[in-house]
Amino acid sequence: MALADVDVREQKRLNDAHAAQVPWKQWGPYLSERQWGTVREDYSDDGDAWNYFTHDQARSRAYRWGEDGLGGLSDDQQRLCFALALWNGRDPILKERLFALTNSEGNHGEDVKEYYFYVDNTPTHSYMKYLYKYPQQEYPYLDLVETNRKRSREELKYELLDTGVFDDDRYFDVFVEYAKRDPQDILVRICMHNRGRDAAQLRILPTLWFRNTWSENHDDPRPSLCEEAPGVIRARHHELGDYWLYCEGATELLFTENESNARRLWNQPIASPYVKDAFHAYVSIAPKSLTEADPVTRYPKLMELIAQFRKRYPELLAHVAPTDTGFVGHRERRLLSILNRRKLERVLGYLLDENEFLGPHGIRSLSRYHLEHPYVLNIGGTRTIRTGAT
Repeated sequence: MALADVDVREQKRLNDAHAAQVPWKQWGPYLSERQWGTVREDYSDDGDAWNYFTHDQARSRAYRWGEDGLGGLSDDQQRLCFALALWNGRDPILKERLFALTNSEGNHGEDVKEYYFYVDNTPTHSYMKYLYKYPQQEYPYLDLVETNRKRSREELKYELLDTGVFDDDRYFDVFVEYAKRDPQDILVRICMHNRGRDAAQLRILPTLWFRNTWSENHDDPRPSLCEEAPGVIRARHHELGDYWLYCEGATELLFTENESNARRLWNQPIASPYVKDAFHAYVSIAPKSLTEADPVTRYPKLMELIAQFRKRYPELLAHVAPTDTGFVGHRERRLLSILNRRKLERVLGYLLDENEFLGPHGIRSLSRYHLEHPYVLNIGGTRTIRTGAT
């Protein structure tokens, strides 16, 4: 296809959009790069937008006036949104949005600390391409904040490259492409390239969601997302109508609500566990303890050892989770544990409670309870040690 042909076709789309009101521009790259820390979401008394809605809160707190994401797509009013979430197996949270230093944290003011590129885009957004570079090492959130905060204005900024997470090309290139078959039929292609020498883990979670317009405006009907068929999500909105996301090769679909996690944010009760940040705990914690049905059958030696243990120590069977047929969970998954189900649920209840051990960067070594109730340890009656969670 000649370049002139491409130009003519795009010009026709522009003409149709202008003269015939064909909605070629209804869907485009309208999703914000950053919605947190903006005046749009600021309801503080002193106008301190940066601290009223922080990056740390963004994964748990529902926005009101917009949304943000990586390489995202939305309608022209940001009602229905699509973007990427990534996890390299090392970060304490999913990479769902850009990280930046606030005005007071950067020695040269506010400063995004990411590497991403808008590679291509036609005027009607009939074709778009985006590139995000994701480190394979743990993203250095704390290092970037603390080091930049210590530097003066006369010193250079401390950049993401300076942290060493991209050394030896240990990163992923993640490409997202959008191509419109017509104004309402959009193909999405996601490609990943490991630029490092060694194999590395990357989980890609394409995410579809509605902006929360119902919490503040109770007359606004709540939209819905549901699994209509294997790998197919139906999105229903009272103004947009019905849309479908076809997820080729998807083995599992995850659902939650775009509602604030009041327990984590404000230490208040939550009506439902299906909150905005639910995927973070599921992806970054749950897979470490779960095994799929197929791997279990591929490792007969493991099952043989478990059988021998149960036979050799029958008095301990009450304390070991069974592995027989029938003792499986969702999608034939098994949870290997030295505790029985009742005790395991009790332990996980504490570990995944943000008022106890679950912190913003993973599992705490000490319960958050002790932050306000320090534990006092007397040694020999002469020395007192107070410990508290952070």
